[in-house]
Amino acid sequence: MIRVAGNRGASGIDGLLSTAVGFAVGCNKQVLCVIGDVSFLHDTNGLAIVNQRTLRKPMTIVVINNHGGAIFSLLPLADRVEPRILNQYFHTSHNVSIRELCAAHGVMHLHVKTKLELEDTLFTSQHEEVDRVIEVESCIDANATFHSTLRKFACQAADHAMSLSLRLSVEDSTEDGALLYRVHRMEYSSFSIPLCAPPTMISVDDNETGFYREGFILTLYLEDGSVGFGEVSPLDIHRESLLDVEEQLRFLIHMMKGAQISCFLPLLKGSFSCWIRTNLGILPCTLLPSVRCGLEMAILNALATRQGSNLLGILHPRKAEGGISENSSTVQICALVDSKGTPTQVADVVAALVEEGFTAVKLKVARHGSPLHDAAVIQEIRKKVGYQIEVRADANRNWTYKEAIQFGSLVKDCDLQYIEEPVHNEGDIIKFCEESGLPVALDETIDSIREHPLHTLVKYTHPGIVAIVIKPSVIGGFENAAIIAQWAQQHRKMAVISAVFESGLGLSAYIQFSCYLNQKNSEICEMMNYALAPSIAHGLGTYRWLKEDVTTTPLKISCNPDSGSVEASVADADQVLRKFQINRNIIHGTFTGEQVCVYQLPVDSKDFSCSIKVHEIGQRYDDNVFVFLHGFLGTGEDWIAIMKAISGCARCIAIDLPGHGGTKIQNHSDNGATQDSGLSIEVVADLLCELIKHITPGKVTIVGYSMGARIALYMALRLTDKVKGAVVISGSPGLKNELERKVRRAKDDSRARFLIAHGLELFLDNWYSGELWNSLRVHPRFRQIVGSRLLHEDVQSLAKVLSALSIGRQLPLWEDLKHCNTPLLLIVGEKDRKFKTIAKDMCHEIGGGTVTGDGPPNDNSEIVEIPDCGHAAHLENPLPVISTLRRFLTRVNSLNPKPSPCNQPIEAVFDKSKLIKPEVHLEML
Repeated sequence: MIRVAGNRGASGIDGLLSTAVGFAVGCNKQVLCVIGDVSFLHDTNGLAIVNQRTLRKPMTIVVINNHGGAIFSLLPLADRVEPRILNQYFHTSHNVSIRELCAAHGVMHLHVKTKLELEDTLFTSQHEEVDRVIEVESCIDANATFHSTLRKFACQAADHAMSLSLRLSVEDSTEDGALLYRVHRMEYSSFSIPLCAPPTMISVDDNETGFYREGFILTLYLEDGSVGFGEVSPLDIHRESLLDVEEQLRFLIHMMKGAQISCFLPLLKGSFSCWIRTNLGILPCTLLPSVRCGLEMAILNALATRQGSNLLGILHPRKAEGGISENSSTVQICALVDSKGTPTQVADVVAALVEEGFTAVKLKVARHGSPLHDAAVIQEIRKKVGYQIEVRADANRNWTYKEAIQFGSLVKDCDLQYIEEPVHNEGDIIKFCEESGLPVALDETIDSIREHPLHTLVKYTHPGIVAIVIKPSVIGGFENAAIIAQWAQQHRKMAVISAVFESGLGLSAYIQFSCYLNQKNSEICEMMNYALAPSIAHGLGTYRWLKEDVTTTPLKISCNPDSGSVEASVADADQVLRKFQINRNIIHGTFTGEQVCVYQLPVDSKDFSCSIKVHEIGQRYDDNVFVFLHGFLGTGEDWIAIMKAISGCARCIAIDLPGHGGTKIQNHSDNGATQDSGLSIEVVADLLCELIKHITPGKVTIVGYSMGARIALYMALRLTDKVKGAVVISGSPGLKNELERKVRRAKDDSRARFLIAHGLELFLDNWYSGELWNSLRVHPRFRQIVGSRLLHEDVQSLAKVLSALSIGRQLPLWEDLKHCNTPLLLIVGEKDRKFKTIAKDMCHEIGGGTVTGDGPPNDNSEIVEIPDCGHAAHLENPLPVISTLRRFLTRVNSLNPKPSPCNQPIEAVFDKSKLIKPEVHLEML
């Protein structure tokens, strides 16, 4: 947590630097002091205190030096008083050298001129034990202009939010005044659309025929009956497979049920990212870009339906008086052409497109020949159609720098609007701009941005970069696209929306979004006093590839008789979305959710009988079986979201471990009483082995977390006849030292007594206050997780399990690891330093397994570090865990080839006679 403090000195500005030094001493933390130049000069004696460095950590002092008191330039006074009077009596202008003042006091001084320099300097200051003054130089006039622009943007943002709220009725408010809608359910349908030709981003043989675009249609239902549709169309070239996507969609179907959607999500100012984190409990960056795009599309369309508007209307609401009709806007379309063929053949294709009404054409280059061939094509196009249309080229980073320069020298007189990504090396883009003189557009550079796009874009303010090509399904949805587009427009660059062969559903949303960006560009030009640039043709010409579509209502894109150019109408796009009906001819199947079967299964082992509560999802006859084991205080329900995500490729079973949830354990000789000292890791493992025998005749893959991880590891090492692989999440083989085990036994026994004496609620407060849970405590679902722990009814059994299954009572398994033949996946959270070290030590004992990213795993062990989470990785950041589990299952299966297909009836695999109290929880209809 960052503490923020402010101080008003004597006469407003005196003594501020000295106060900051005192604050640093008092809080004993690194302090960043941001101060104006006049305030800094009124307390230069404070530099002497800084230099003393008494009982405190280093300070960073950022001085905003605009050579005077700029506050008066922001007041109405500045418009009525002569500049001479302002400078003499109000601005208190000065020429004092801050650098020399720092030198006189022996304090480090750094002068920065750009945002990037400031960012780098601040980053360095956090890691060096030295005081420093960072001087950021400006001027009063620039300061006034900047504040004026900020005010305009702030007013625009406030008007936008107010316009959104004014569209809503009183019924839309909840009891606390929030404007929220509840999701009833979500489903998806998989589709495969035939294409007229291969997509331009893939290379195919001349004899290859039959090309398809595959993806998913999301259908989102609000509780009031409003429906929104979204498209998820991944591309393998962007490291997304249909299987990856479907896993995340299954996860979202579970998480979205009952979720609340804010009416302010269309603000696209971080609202979606915040909602994903707080409502779904996942990091926005872990959603695959195409999945996030489709989810945002479905939500925005559902909100538009709910509010009786369209997508453009909720993104850019207008006041009724004097406003332009929402449906009167159009978007110019840029055609897409492959350069395959002779220059004359390609030029003839372009000429035919111009005849249809296209005013802009993008040519794919660097694909079929040398730069000389591509340059000849461009030259021939200009000869054929003249200079009245815009010509763009797209090299997709396929040229070396030398090849790109060769192409540039040959087309420098062809008036290219821009060339996208001309060089393979991203670092050569600016160099190419300067040497070739050709205007450049960014494309793949934008695609590679996963988080904080503005941090990357700041490197590309060069005027030679004239356009940013934005593919919403590749960069992660409409919000990311809007943020990138706004940056481009503020830097006087074109923001061009580009499709990647989506269906009419996705294109209809992109048309309205493109119109929204065009309107935002007009506003930005007005606010920043820029000349309004001509209309931009957006890269939506891929519609010409669609032989069939997902919608029964065709999308109309044609030549506008008034303008004479090929355009898409917002009104037509809106009709596609309003009247959307799925074309069932191209649908392979629809997934509405999966039922969770919950039942009790009695098992016996040695001196114990157990009635185990089981949660099951997935096909019972599948040879791939996952068994999930929770940690202390958890239940099998902790795994439901993950199980639903991977149940498409495996049968998933989660159990309540003894002493937890609905599982009851009894001792044969004690007439039903729970054993005080006989329970152990070994006993629990034996009980689970008996359970597995009832579930499947084959082997299973065990997934365990914390306490469950220790059980899973024991089974993988000692009970290999039923375990073909084990996933250990934040687990340990035990304590090597007997003294450490003795101390831990005493500690856990003390905790057990505390639990019995003070109850579960106080115990949980104490339990989760430890350092191990630092990252979990700040997770948005932490309170919900703690609430689920309070549902345990048998505190006595919990206490006995805490004591009996203490790691202090478990015999260490370190020696067993040396002889491990079972594939192990060790999952640890990035912030869990303790268990990261344990995992590395385990791999060393096994024989030097690998950490993800270091190379292929060996046959027996692999460490995967889950980013941005701590000990409870599966709860804090589940999506990377899900993809890791599926990859591990694939690896285990490759090491354990399947036997011949099993034709046994289900009854032979699953003994139904063992069921008691069966119940089925229908999660989705």
